[in-house]
Amino acid sequence: MLLFGLSLILTIQSHSYHRSKFINSANFLTGGIYGAANSVGGYFNLKKQNDILQEENNYLRSLLYQNEITVPDSILIDTLNTTLYNFVSAKVFKNSYSSKNNYITINKGESQGIAKDQGVITSKGIVGIIENTSSNYSSVISILNSKSRINAQLKKTNHIGSLVWNGKSPYFCQLIDISKFAPIKQGDTIVTGGQSTIFPKGVPIGVISKFILDPNGDTYTINVELFNDMTNLGHVYVVENLQAEEIKQLEESTLDE
Repeated sequence: MLLFGLSLILTIQSHSYHRSKFINSANFLTGGIYGAANSVGGYFNLKKQNDILQEENNYLRSLLYQNEITVPDSILIDTLNTTLYNFVSAKVFKNSYSSKNNYITINKGESQGIAKDQGVITSKGIVGIIENTSSNYSSVISILNSKSRINAQLKKTNHIGSLVWNGKSPYFCQLIDISKFAPIKQGDTIVTGGQSTIFPKGVPIGVISKFILDPNGDTYTINVELFNDMTNLGHVYVVENLQAEEIKQLEESTLDE
């Protein structure tokens, strides 16, 4: 075996053809080993990479909703330097969608800056509103809840209504109090109206699947097919309106006058 090994080495060194075949075989073997090692390492690194992507999404999402208020060109206000919203990523710990009043539990709480009445969304659309918090967890009143009532509008016309749930399908909510004069059709997009401190204006909700004129003949009730699959929630973002307290104080002082 020793002589065979020595003769093999001498053959490889003295013949270019044999040397090239040996190098190719060695590269194939080491490449396979390194590829397998990288695959295993990549698998165990997924959580870290996922956290990095979530933080990047938080940053991009904050930029997306900072400039929801448009101002005339003659008014020199640099709204890019005015931060309106902060986003905190979280994971869904528990999700209900089959009862009349559904709730969601997420793994972020007061220690991470989560507070009551903050909105919860995904990359596809709205999820609900924070109702209660502990140090590291929060309960969310789902949009699939009879108590839920969210300001929403037709994207293309700005007609305002309220998004509610009739307790039937987890894939549909209802938009009520839309004026009969609003031009609507199937497939139109519904978004948040921005007339509260909970959600920024323009967060996606869903599309119109059908609509009927109410018995009194003044408003529509619209069935909205949700962008979010509320039966399959994984990661969410909690929306913090950094100017919410100032707005609330102003509204309260106005009411007291």
